[in-house]
Amino acid sequence: MTITKIGVMGAGSMGGGIAQIAAQAGYQVILNDIDITFVEKALGRMDAFLSKSVEKGKMTGEQKEEILGRISKSADLADFHDVDLAIEVIIEDLEPKKKAFSQLESICKPETYLASNTSSMPITVLANATNRPERVAGMHFFNPPPLMRLVEIIRGYYTSDETVKITSEVAQKMGKTTVEVKRDTPGFIVNRVMMAQYIEAIRLLEEGVASIEDIDKAVKLGLNHPMGAFELQDFGGIDIGYYVAEYFCEEYKDMRWTPPQALKALMRSGRLGRKTGAGWYDYEK
Repeated sequence: MTITKIGVMGAGSMGGGIAQIAAQAGYQVILNDIDITFVEKALGRMDAFLSKSVEKGKMTGEQKEEILGRISKSADLADFHDVDLAIEVIIEDLEPKKKAFSQLESICKPETYLASNTSSMPITVLANATNRPERVAGMHFFNPPPLMRLVEIIRGYYTSDETVKITSEVAQKMGKTTVEVKRDTPGFIVNRVMMAQYIEAIRLLEEGVASIEDIDKAVKLGLNHPMGAFELQDFGGIDIGYYVAEYFCEEYKDMRWTPPQALKALMRSGRLGRKTGAGWYDYEK
């Protein structure tokens, strides 16, 4: 089956970014959210991003308009009735995701492939909300999708080789490098490594070993990471890291994943990172 039309469910920063790179790759795209204003805001962000590429001579104004012209706005999931691939990019919460896959099952044509951009939730559980579990896979893009090079392709228990092949080819056409996660394990590859780093960095802080600034400086200069552990948490969202840690703790039955008290304190205070103007660091709103 040739993929020509992609539906992206969720127009936040991740969904909008995925829709953009899909359109840049030549796919027809339907960008959907529960409120059309969310979709319009996403298109505004895309316009601003692509305009910078025009200014830098990386594309022409005509090419920018062609890319944006491939994206259709939607506030009705029924618009996905003829897509070849539907990518779910909604809140990182299992129950809403299961509901989303059940909706996609009822709307999309039988041959449509279904994918989730989840960073940690079980693909097998999402697939079991459908009657086509062999056509369901994880496609975990990283933030921001237009700049980050990796996509994790995750197998659920029933995911077919053909589904892995198709989703990998789509991601590669979008200019991404793919890795295959062969077992549907919480956190997959990157987030499992990253969460261990997050939690250990917070414990270093709580134990008084070093300051936030010096821990970040050590990670950047000693490990050659572009961002420190606390900077990265603020960038991705304190709440996301917190919920993933709780999920790991429950799934693995292992207390090493327990969210540290300092992380809980930030959650309670509403300091959720850059998006709220404050997290581990303070930012200009």
